[in-house]
Amino acid sequence: MKTPLLDRVNSPADLKCMTNDELKIIAEELRAETINAVSETGGHLGAGLGVVELTVALHHVFNTPDDRLIWDVGHQCYPHKILTERRDRIRTLRQGGGLSGFTKRSESTYDPFGAGHSSTSISAGLGMAVARDLADKQNSVIAVIGDGAMSAGMAYEAMNNAGALNSRLIVILNDNDMSIAPPVGALSASLARLVSGKTYKSLREAAKQVARALPKPLQEKAAKAEEFARGFWTGGTLFEELGFYYVGPVDGHNLDHLLPILRNVRDAKEGPILIHAVTQKGKGYAPAESASNKLHAVAKFDVVTGKQSKPKANAPAYTKVFAQSLIAEAKQDEKIVGITAAMPDGTGLDLFAKEFPNRTFDVGIAEQHAVTFAAGMATEGYKPFCSIYSTFLQRAYDQVIHDVAVQNLPVRFPIDRAGLVGADGATHAGSFDVAYLACIPQFVIMAAGDEAELTHMVATAAAYDEGPIAFRYPRGEGVGIELPQKGTPLEIGRGRIVKEGTRIALLSFGTRLGEALKAAEDLDAAGLSTTVADARFAKPLDIDLITRLAREHDVLVTIEEGSIGGFGTQVLHTLSDLGALDGSLKVRCMTLPDTFQDHDSPQKMYEAARLNAAGIMAKVFEVLGQDASISEQRA
Repeated sequence: MKTPLLDRVNSPADLKCMTNDELKIIAEELRAETINAVSETGGHLGAGLGVVELTVALHHVFNTPDDRLIWDVGHQCYPHKILTERRDRIRTLRQGGGLSGFTKRSESTYDPFGAGHSSTSISAGLGMAVARDLADKQNSVIAVIGDGAMSAGMAYEAMNNAGALNSRLIVILNDNDMSIAPPVGALSASLARLVSGKTYKSLREAAKQVARALPKPLQEKAAKAEEFARGFWTGGTLFEELGFYYVGPVDGHNLDHLLPILRNVRDAKEGPILIHAVTQKGKGYAPAESASNKLHAVAKFDVVTGKQSKPKANAPAYTKVFAQSLIAEAKQDEKIVGITAAMPDGTGLDLFAKEFPNRTFDVGIAEQHAVTFAAGMATEGYKPFCSIYSTFLQRAYDQVIHDVAVQNLPVRFPIDRAGLVGADGATHAGSFDVAYLACIPQFVIMAAGDEAELTHMVATAAAYDEGPIAFRYPRGEGVGIELPQKGTPLEIGRGRIVKEGTRIALLSFGTRLGEALKAAEDLDAAGLSTTVADARFAKPLDIDLITRLAREHDVLVTIEEGSIGGFGTQVLHTLSDLGALDGSLKVRCMTLPDTFQDHDSPQKMYEAARLNAAGIMAKVFEVLGQDASISEQRA
């Protein structure tokens, strides 16, 4: 049996001496290896399949890791990982202790910049390029960014700055919004090779020198003529206006086209250059090519059929409960609109859009714009539900404060992916939203203890018109509780007692409520009568409830799936103001650890964070000065 060529590639250096024909075989084998690996682990598939040839070409032409190769977001980095000394671990992708699903500096020297959120590559690359220039080095810096990520304002801010600095930087626009079309053919490739070469650039510079010697009116006409001629044949006028030298479009799957162009831009001595590479997401794998989402993110699947082996759900997902609840409210209130930033499927607004297509707005990867767009709608009497993942809402923090909160506008923020998210790891964990929102005046902040509570919180947000309001809920399934036909608005700032006890009080904020109830059962069995309360609100707090818990119990433990500085901090501040910390009451706050947790299953991550029943019980025993091992044995 013939040994695969890919087996000869232990690092990118092994690609240097290969012929074009051998590189094409490597690309075929690399695509197959990526498909097989992701079929075993799940993860992001379509994006990686679209850049296989580009990945091979980049590592063949450039001298990585000395030349810095930055992948925007990182969804497409699996082929890169296989070629950069990680093939033996590629089947550990997104597993506990395994490879990250994104680029990660601590994982490999071939990952010069970590990612997970979009549109950061050009800024980071420009920083590296300027640092190189200051250090009098000669290495190349390449940023690969997709057309979706290019919709974010940060990408254009970076390009504008790069054009002004005129530092040597290569940006590759991976345009996978369409399949390869006739314009990206032989003529286009020839033009791209021509305009990226030294001869054309030298002639162009010579023409500019001649033009500068002409009278000023003729200088301007000559410049416009040259710009028109290049724009007519190649496009790219916008990028030229930003100060980039535009090359393309080029077929991103044709190594015969890619390789000479990459060599030309590698050897260019000055200025930022943008290569427009047109690719096909899911390329080379029929199930991905035919899928509407090009199999962007998948569970484990059968390679032959593409059928995913998703476990059967025992309860509806929180995201779906939110979507159905919002639809129910919108049927009664025509002022309700849904807004998302390129995540209609992830936030459930795709379901809302089927019912109300004219009241659903996907603004692209532009969270800042999404928030201010929502604020504008709120000024006109509409009820915008601006649905953004916790980790992505961080990107719009100034807009949340300046455009929403300062003006006290009733924008509703459904915050999906609250808490730990498992395989996506630290870049996507919803750890900080309570801490960063609770410090803002005039904000109402809720967290659902279960899916029925989420239904009520959607109704609460729909009815609330006095200012901004947010409610958070996690990724994954609910607990299986019976759902109401329609939500009932909650009294603002009012929690609830779920279980009565006398000695220990567990005050939960969010979906750790189930674990708190399990812990309470074991504490009761150990002779420690335990109350469990669902706070519902982090702001405003239920002062009466907190005062009662503090007065009637020896120990009060707050529990939340968020960072230090969140709900527990609000409770401590309140207790301090009330003078409740001056007596014998023992108070402890259980939060996510003050670290960035690596990817694993959510269950294992919460276990490591000690935010499960066993961890809660152990915390109570620790407070009481009793043997914590007893709690571990009972749990």
